[in-house]
Amino acid sequence: MKLRSSEPFWLEKNGILHSYPSLRKNVKADILIVGGGITGSLIAHQCIKDGYKTVLIDKREIAHGSTSVTTSMLQYEIDVPLFELIEKIGTEAAVANYRGCSEAIDTLGKISKQVKSGCGFEKKDSLYFAAFKKDVPKLKKEFEARKTHGFPVVWLEAEEITKRFGLQNTHGGILSKQGGSIDAFRLAHDILAYNHKKGLDIFDKTVIEKVSYKKNGVTTITKNGCSITSKKILYCNGFESTSIIKEKFVKLLSTFAMVGEQLEDNQDQLAGTLFWNTADPYMYMRTTDDGRLLIGGEDEDYVNPEKRNKNIGKKAEKLQNYLKKILPDYDFVNDFAWAGTFGETEDGLPYIGKHKDFESTYFVLGFGGNGITFSVIGMDIISQLLKGKKHPLTKYYQFGR
Repeated sequence: MKLRSSEPFWLEKNGILHSYPSLRKNVKADILIVGGGITGSLIAHQCIKDGYKTVLIDKREIAHGSTSVTTSMLQYEIDVPLFELIEKIGTEAAVANYRGCSEAIDTLGKISKQVKSGCGFEKKDSLYFAAFKKDVPKLKKEFEARKTHGFPVVWLEAEEITKRFGLQNTHGGILSKQGGSIDAFRLAHDILAYNHKKGLDIFDKTVIEKVSYKKNGVTTITKNGCSITSKKILYCNGFESTSIIKEKFVKLLSTFAMVGEQLEDNQDQLAGTLFWNTADPYMYMRTTDDGRLLIGGEDEDYVNPEKRNKNIGKKAEKLQNYLKKILPDYDFVNDFAWAGTFGETEDGLPYIGKHKDFESTYFVLGFGGNGITFSVIGMDIISQLLKGKKHPLTKYYQFGR
């Protein structure tokens, strides 16, 4: 499955950061990680920390899949609002998941610092605002749920939003004191380079031909005939896992994004905050660390790469029209526009753990707008599972739930 179209901003900005060879020999390892994006890099970081001999492979160049197209807005808010998630899975479980995502943002900041990443990690506030007047009652219900359970939120009326951020045509919103942004492409590369020096074996452009799953281990054969023998295999390949797992467990969507030219004008009103609204599909927006404005949304059902790519121009125009509506005085000039594909689950939660059809296998599949924070949670879950221990969130992320 082709995950992205053309060359998104992050690839142009970073260029070639690190290069790795394809696999051309037989290797043995404790752990084989499939997927060299931000999820695979985080899981590899944990596996090396826990002392496992680890091999990571990717069929593309490193981080050239969905990690290269993500807008990397780090939020603790799950795609399903807290009050609705409470109705779905109960208060204790819903709050635990929101808190887990909140803590994951700070954990990611520590990892970024540890590996001395140039990803521009920055803590930010997050404004979730009503796109339409009819959305206000539901949004206020969400505000009360978060406030009740101790999340750092305040309610802003439309006038206050305009005064603080310059946004027009809003109807009030929730300002959260927990969020962040990164360049996920850069962070994935920096994490892998850090662990490569510690013994992580990395092979890109390595395509899997066949996998034999047994209780005592896994044998993976690549397209060029090389074998990887491992005690466990960890799939960190996002929605490409749909080509491996039989049942339908995730809905695929296409999303569109664009980033403007650098501005010399002061952007302090926008720079410290992530923005997203209640529309369906919702719009999301943030600044980059080099003085640009990034806006995304206009999601639609995924059909194929060709149809998705044909829509980039039309979708970029719609995004720019919406931007003009909420920030009429902003001098936005489109510099890059791209599309990506992502997965959405019914409850907004990821799939992390075992699957009944695969022996000696774990999946770390962070879907929705919280893929990166769920991957951070996945680090701890996988670490515990590999040691034969239980993690309190595993039962909410299991297949067949």
